[in-house]
Amino acid sequence: MSDLGKIDRQFFDRHVAPNLGADRDDVAVGPQHGVDFGVLEIGGQALVTATDPVSIMPQLGLERAARFALDLVLADVAVSGIPPSHLSICFTLPETMTDDEFATVWKTIHEECVDLGVAVVTGHTARYSDPSHPWVGAATAMAVGDPDEIVRPDGARPGDRLLLTTGPAVESVGLLSTLFADQLEAALPGDVIDDAQDRLEEVYCVRDALAAAAAGPVTAMHDVTEGGLAGALNEMADGAGARFSVDRDAVPMRPGVQEVCDHLEIDPWAATSSGSLLLAVAPEGVDDVVAALEDRDTVVAEIGRVEEPSGTDGDGEVVVDGDRLPHPSVDPSWRAYAELADSAGE
Repeated sequence: MSDLGKIDRQFFDRHVAPNLGADRDDVAVGPQHGVDFGVLEIGGQALVTATDPVSIMPQLGLERAARFALDLVLADVAVSGIPPSHLSICFTLPETMTDDEFATVWKTIHEECVDLGVAVVTGHTARYSDPSHPWVGAATAMAVGDPDEIVRPDGARPGDRLLLTTGPAVESVGLLSTLFADQLEAALPGDVIDDAQDRLEEVYCVRDALAAAAAGPVTAMHDVTEGGLAGALNEMADGAGARFSVDRDAVPMRPGVQEVCDHLEIDPWAATSSGSLLLAVAPEGVDDVVAALEDRDTVVAEIGRVEEPSGTDGDGEVVVDGDRLPHPSVDPSWRAYAELADSAGE
């Protein structure tokens, strides 16, 4: 297991997968490494569910921080194609967070949930002596819908086209350039910093996921979080047992991203990029999905295709311009954050 970030597949297979509680017939999709959600089938309906930490970064401004935190939680359900409908949320707040600050966070979450049609059904809120920002709790998102309408995480098929929204590292660059502007401004031009900070307006993908699924047919969908685009490609390919062939030049790179990544010695393809979606789409649906996303002013590009695997072991593989692309062992944005935080405290 890596020192920082999510556990790797080997750790999951050895310690988590063999120990998943009772076997129940109503679990249609259970825990799998790199899969965003689970599914229960109850009375002919599907309950899609996913659990994530709640991260509030006050430096972003409380309203923006709250909206960002909520979108991260809901996104893992939205990539199923079923709209999020219910939320269970727990806050373990630091003592330093005031009543008024929490009220701002909670009102923002409430208003965004109303707009998305999400009801809060239960939760827990308290202050404790040890917690600190940004990790202030956890939440479980749920969606109720038709099992036949779920976009399965392992659904990519040979012949499908691969689409990517937004591009690599938008979250990493947007956050790091905002949280540590002083350090970066000493090394990078002001217009680059401005472009990088603007990437925080692109870290929301719930509505994009639902728009794409409705336009479809989308056969698989994955949000590009820890491990970045390289991680998402490998996880989706492994689930499908397919070969993903990617054209590097087709991958969109948003303004400010490459410059900040070069300065911080980050591989943008390995860095977390919440707000970006990787989609496998049947060929006949590509134009409709692209149009639906562009109608939302979302950057989207066709970056490759799904092919038959080259081996017989059932594993997936990712090749970029003919070269094998491995799953990153660690997300480099963690190291960059730690180094910038250390230098800010000196």
